[in-house]
Amino acid sequence: MPHPPRPQIPPEVDEYRDARWCREATRQIETAIAAERFIEQVGFAACLTDSRRPGPSLYVAVCGRRDAVLPRNVQKDPETSLAWTLKDELVGRGRVYYAKLARGKTFFIAPRMIPHFHAIWGVRRAEEKQRLSRHALAILRVLRREWEMSTGDLRDEAGIADRKTFTRALDELQAAMIVVPSAVYYLPKFTYIWTLAVGRFPQPLVRRVKRDTALTEIARCFLSGAGMTIPGELARVTGLSRPDAGRGNRALVAEGCAEMPSPGTYWLTTRVESRHPSDPSGDFDVNSCPAPRWGQRSTA
Repeated sequence: MPHPPRPQIPPEVDEYRDARWCREATRQIETAIAAERFIEQVGFAACLTDSRRPGPSLYVAVCGRRDAVLPRNVQKDPETSLAWTLKDELVGRGRVYYAKLARGKTFFIAPRMIPHFHAIWGVRRAEEKQRLSRHALAILRVLRREWEMSTGDLRDEAGIADRKTFTRALDELQAAMIVVPSAVYYLPKFTYIWTLAVGRFPQPLVRRVKRDTALTEIARCFLSGAGMTIPGELARVTGLSRPDAGRGNRALVAEGCAEMPSPGTYWLTTRVESRHPSDPSGDFDVNSCPAPRWGQRSTA
């Protein structure tokens, strides 16, 4: 039995995404400050994904076009080089969260969204011994003693001889939102400097958020930038399971700010209000947008 055709994004929705995700030449990202503003607007973004993957991307925003594709020889490509340089600058500036998170996806996260991502994927200190591997715990003990350390020194101090085992344990700590890179150096040799995430983002990481609230806010953040989401898209972008992604989207439908015209498809119907903690009035416009015309409720 043939598979049903994959739902397509309507042209007007693509145009809406072009504006929100900086996929236009007039909105190209060229500086670290502009990149931070872009991440704050979209809430979260991939680093070096291209048009073959859904969702906002720093690389696509640097290119300023929706059909951007990473070339085979990225070392000689000026757009890829700029995106990589901006990534390094953002890591050093420490104003947005950067790490390899769920399913190995490398993400930038705006500070306002950190509590919601942590509620889904984060590991609390009381849970570490039950949920983390012994190699991850060894790395964590070193960082809690030294606070920050280069990759090579950290591997030596943790006593992990095998490079693959060390990398796997470090990825585990990043996915648990416990460890993040804090700087990148290329001389005398390439290395990341690693530190504890709570040292950079203490307030967002200690703030408690219920899981259902987190799912709703992640879905709200994505839908406000996407305008419309098709089956499986939110899960593919964020690393959420499809049931969790559906739970978040259906919560938006229950609130009345989204509609579900068909199973798995959701579109905006009302202004998406900010959930920025310092702006209870809802006037903070970073995560807000007017109702797109394709999602207007009929008043007839």
